[in-house]
Amino acid sequence: MTGLWIAVAVLGALLIALVAGAFLLLAMGRLHLDLGWGRSLHELGPVVVRISAPRELVFDILAAPYLGRAPAGSGIDVVARSPELVVAVHHTPVHFYTARTVEAVGFDPPARVGFKHLIGPVPHAVEQFTLHEVEDATELRYRGELGIDFFVLGRVAARQWVKPQWERVVNEHLADVKRRAEQRASGLRSREANRTAADRRPT
Repeated sequence: MTGLWIAVAVLGALLIALVAGAFLLLAMGRLHLDLGWGRSLHELGPVVVRISAPRELVFDILAAPYLGRAPAGSGIDVVARSPELVVAVHHTPVHFYTARTVEAVGFDPPARVGFKHLIGPVPHAVEQFTLHEVEDATELRYRGELGIDFFVLGRVAARQWVKPQWERVVNEHLADVKRRAEQRASGLRSREANRTAADRRPT
C-alpha cells in the first residue's frame, strides 16, 4: 500500500511539474496555443503621452528599430521587411524570464504604427500607436486588445498577470520614446537657434 501511495505522489509531482513547465513555456512564448476555448478579450490602455517634439520626429523614433537598424540591446530582430509591413521578433524581459513574441508591424507615416500578434504568450493581441499634432507638441496615444483562452483561468491570468505586465512594458516604452524624442527635439532647436544667431551677427 505504501508503494502505491509513493507512486501516486510521484505521478502527482510529475503532473504538477509538467503543468508548471507548460505555463512557463507559454509565458515565454516558446509554446503557442491558439485553441479559442473560452477566449476572453481584454482592453489595453488607453494611454496618452504628450511629447514636446514634432510628430514626424516621434514617428521616426517609433519606427526606426523596424524600418532602420535596431539598436543593440533593443531585443528586436526584424525577419522580414517592406516599406509598409515588417515582421519582427521581440524579446522582452519579464521578471526572471524573457518573453518572445513575433509580430507584424504596419506603418502609416507619420500618423500610426500598428502591431498584430502572430506567435507568443497569448493567442490574440492587436495594438496601435497613433500620433496627433497638438499645438507645438505631439500627443501619442496607445490602445490595444489581448485575448486569452481557457475560460475562468484565462480571465484571471489576464487580469492579474498578463495585462498588468503588458501595460508596464508599454508604459516604459512610451516613457523612453518621450525622453529620446524631447532630447532630440531640444538639440535640433538649439542648433537652429545658434544658426539663426550666427546669421544675424554683423559681418
